[in-house]
Amino acid sequence: MELNQVSALLESAPMKLETGFERLESGVLHVACRTDMHGCSGEMFEWWFRSRPDTQRYIWWHPVDHVASHWIEGAADTHIGSIHLAEEYFSGLPSQKLAIQFRHPHEFFEPDGYERAKRDKRVSAAICARIAPEEGLSKRDNEGRLLGGRLLHIGRDTSWGLVLRSHFYLGQDLVSQGLGAETITEMVPEEFGQALLMHCYNEFTFLSRFLPSLYVSENRDKLSVGTPW
Repeated sequence: MELNQVSALLESAPMKLETGFERLESGVLHVACRTDMHGCSGEMFEWWFRSRPDTQRYIWWHPVDHVASHWIEGAADTHIGSIHLAEEYFSGLPSQKLAIQFRHPHEFFEPDGYERAKRDKRVSAAICARIAPEEGLSKRDNEGRLLGGRLLHIGRDTSWGLVLRSHFYLGQDLVSQGLGAETITEMVPEEFGQALLMHCYNEFTFLSRFLPSLYVSENRDKLSVGTPW
């Protein structure tokens, strides 16, 4: 699935690639990961990113791979427009320092189609971003957007929790820089795609284990909280 075909994520029907990775003709590496987050909701998921997790919470999120977390730019009450400076391992590979610039979903999806999917409850959460190595922070287009890859986390509420589809397009902007498929393949090997898939599944499975309780405790003044007894 090419980046210009991601509107398929707004539908609930199964796609050809729900979990796995593929090399696109351009050389871009597309990684897909479905995670069932039991007991969670799209509102909880988006709140987690709006809360800008610090290093302690970042390590809670993935106690094996996550190392450090800092946030720059943007406003304190939203993730959109901010940049997450994260250091993490990827399933046994060396650690990397990344810049993750969160963008509005309308940059990735046709606005009317996206808003219709939300109204129809086919989508309850959308976290969209541009990703690059931290040293690439200065490499931006004339609108201030990071040049690198793409990240999409699209969630749908169900009776049991949140269906999360995570899709990554690694090396996406290398194509527009004139690099050929062979060069991009060398720069973004399939070994990394496999490691990223495992990392993504693990981190959101870990998150699902404590996110509901954390969300309730941090929002108890606005929520009606039931007790187990």
